[in-house]
Amino acid sequence: MKRSVKKIVLASIVLCVVLGVFCAVRTYMPWGRVAFKYEHNPMDNPAAAADIIVNPNAVYGFSPNPESARLGNFATAIDWTSSADVAKAREVREAYHQRNSNLWEIFSDMEAKGHSIEEIARAVSRQKNVNRLAELDSENLALTKASNLKTYGNEEGPDADFLHQKYGSWEAVIDKAISSNPGMDACCGLYDIYYHLYRFSGKK
Repeated sequence: MKRSVKKIVLASIVLCVVLGVFCAVRTYMPWGRVAFKYEHNPMDNPAAAADIIVNPNAVYGFSPNPESARLGNFATAIDWTSSADVAKAREVREAYHQRNSNLWEIFSDMEAKGHSIEEIARAVSRQKNVNRLAELDSENLALTKASNLKTYGNEEGPDADFLHQKYGSWEAVIDKAISSNPGMDACCGLYDIYYHLYRFSGKK
């Protein structure tokens, strides 16, 4: 009887040690990372799904699609499975969102002063491009300009005329300027936070 109890106690100790090691490995090894899950699935958004792929090894479960015209250049820009790398990318992305908060101020101020919808659209679109490029380091600036040139034919980003031709109205130009690329937000862990900014048109 005593021998059976000792065996049970010994087995319990061994099990606790094994579980402890396993938990430690899951904490420090990329392949042991607990899967991150958004409340809103980015793949349900055509605009996001066009630019990203499901990547179980990525910190937030998604990484840029190498085939994407918009985000393809970022697919190998950093290691999307590295918590440290993605944390830095998230900081840059959050700063970008903070800079874009001035777009609402421009819109409200110009509307109150009686500017036309076209004038507001041009001003907001121009400021959005400035915000996109502000405070980027040389490497990310080069990547972004290359992506802009490939996508819009303009290193600074899409101008108001390009957007008006694409979406058909100045109201849509404003909407697209104020909204955010959901794919990059998904890769950086920000999709749920800025979910209210997205439009599910699939025309991002």
